[in-house]
Amino acid sequence: MIARLSLRLRVFLFFAALAAGNVAALGAGLYFGYHRLGDPSVLNGFIIGGATAGFAIIGLITWVWYLFDENVARPIERLAGGMRARAHADVGSEIDHAPARYLGDLAPAAAAVTENLSQTRNALAEAVARETTRLAGEKDWLETLLADVPVGVLLCTPRHKLVFYNGQAVDLLGHFDAAHAPGLDRRVFDYLHEAPIRHAYSRLIATADPDVATDLLCATTDSGRVLAARMRLLCPSQTPGAGAPGYVLTLRDVTGDLAAHAARERLMDEFFERLRHPAANLQSLIGVVAETGDTLPGGLLPEGMCTAMRTEAAALGTAIKDMSERHDATRADWWPLSLIRAADLSAAVQARLAAVELRVEAETEDLILRCDGFEIVALIAALILRAEEGGRDGFTLRVEADGAGALISIGWRGAPVALADLERWLAAPLEVGMADVTGHRVLSVHATECWPEGGPAPRICLPLREARRDTARPPAVPRAVVYDFELLSKAPTAEVVASRLEDLTYVVFDTETTGLLPSDGDEIVQIAAVRIVNGRRVETEVFDTLVNPGRPIPPGATEVHGITEAMVADAPDIAEVGRRFHKFAEGAVLVAHNAPFDMEFLRRHEAGIGKVFDNPVLDTVLLSAVVFGQSESHSLDALTHRLGITIPEEARHTAIGDTLATADAFLKLLPALKARGLTTFGAVLEEVRKHGRLLKDLNA
Repeated sequence: MIARLSLRLRVFLFFAALAAGNVAALGAGLYFGYHRLGDPSVLNGFIIGGATAGFAIIGLITWVWYLFDENVARPIERLAGGMRARAHADVGSEIDHAPARYLGDLAPAAAAVTENLSQTRNALAEAVARETTRLAGEKDWLETLLADVPVGVLLCTPRHKLVFYNGQAVDLLGHFDAAHAPGLDRRVFDYLHEAPIRHAYSRLIATADPDVATDLLCATTDSGRVLAARMRLLCPSQTPGAGAPGYVLTLRDVTGDLAAHAARERLMDEFFERLRHPAANLQSLIGVVAETGDTLPGGLLPEGMCTAMRTEAAALGTAIKDMSERHDATRADWWPLSLIRAADLSAAVQARLAAVELRVEAETEDLILRCDGFEIVALIAALILRAEEGGRDGFTLRVEADGAGALISIGWRGAPVALADLERWLAAPLEVGMADVTGHRVLSVHATECWPEGGPAPRICLPLREARRDTARPPAVPRAVVYDFELLSKAPTAEVVASRLEDLTYVVFDTETTGLLPSDGDEIVQIAAVRIVNGRRVETEVFDTLVNPGRPIPPGATEVHGITEAMVADAPDIAEVGRRFHKFAEGAVLVAHNAPFDMEFLRRHEAGIGKVFDNPVLDTVLLSAVVFGQSESHSLDALTHRLGITIPEEARHTAIGDTLATADAFLKLLPALKARGLTTFGAVLEEVRKHGRLLKDLNA
């Protein structure tokens, strides 16, 4: 029983027993002396003397207890808390042994032990870091690869050699015999046509942005199977010493889809073509009949019937034209096209033609084009080369905005191009390694057309349907792979109280408010939370939102957290945010610093939210008291300072900043709790309830 009491309480009880024993011994001596003397007249003197001596004894022992508590018991408790923090919470600062100056060599010995522990830990950390660096590179590769399965995946070096492929890739590439199957350190161009891959790779390298990916179409070298591919560069840290980064290709077979799509396109084109001419002829015939007064068997047509026929014929022609344009507009939506900057496209054309010593001037607006960059570059280069064969020179390439799309124009000095010549050029293969890739096919894929213009400045015009201004790129879609395979082997625990601390899921949260008195109408203006699963904070699982409090925000509150009324004007109210936060925290233990304050703001809105916040709750204030003793300061700043956690000044008193600091502190407190034998939630709960005078426990 006594062993479960704190050191300071046991010391206090020792001195209390000592005082009681001295007073009892004094009383017993006076009692026997008085009876031995046998003189009733001296009773008052014995009582006064005994009382005086008793108070003196109690005062002296109390003074000695205070000195002992201040210079022995409390420094020992502080020394123990500091040693536990450095042993289990990875605190690197030295122990302050000035308060323990009266404990002889104990404080220097403790400092030496912790310093030796720190040196050993650092040496071990360096050894682990060397191995971790190697494993981290492999982990990053695997995460990049796993992000896009179950499609075919190829991982290639900057020299386009395979370092990884999966089973789906073997199936897509169409090689099943050992002699021709994909193999490590073999060139990817042995299996896929080279030109589209090189073009996409050079374009990604030119962007110098590791988060950019590009879509492309490529074909297998043996069977001509058409694959839709996505290329993404690896981070430089994943290919150390290689100079340029490697890349990942994810592949999907679209041969059947393309064939079916092409068949439907041919059918629709034939349908519109066979209707367009008869409708136009019918409209012209009706116009002639109406104007000349020709008769049909039975006499002249009534004027009203002529008008009606002309109207219906016009409506038929308009409908066919409209449907044809809508069909052309949707034709390109299915095809896997990517986004490319107009400047990158013109630079690729210039580089392609510079290889044959042909110079082209480029003028481009700041546009982002939606197209197959490789095929459009091949088409433009082919048209310029054909035009150059006719004695033309001084070529210019312009890309400019044209409504919702863009207009690509190729100009030159010399004779204009005849329409028949242009049609012949478009019917020829583009010399990209695939005979079926012609100019007409490229135009069909992009649902567009190409025409020549004469005059003093002849040119060829090629419009693209979709383009937008090149503004700041939006944040990239997160491509991190989040996993914890240890969860697969975890058996569920029936009761939270009996659960081990490491088996529980925690949601650490914090709120910012309009004030400190929810009972007087103060409300939440921001709430943030992070999840801790299996003893680690999940970086990608973050809840952070502003809340419209439905009332003014006092200037004093804004000075603390920096949130103004304008910032929350369009934010959701507490009912909506409360439901989202309840879902985020479902099945988890809530953790907060000074949890009663934050929980009161939430629980007073439970009726409007439609949810009850009945989660188990842990408070880092009480956990700090368990680890460091009740006499220490337990503010968030004091706690993080003791644990070696730095809160950036700009993040202090923001919900997400304080949440991250609280989460880091909680993760450092867990090992210290377990080192004291508090391994289950129930054991921690029993211990924190001993510090109820600090804060109310919310798990009652």
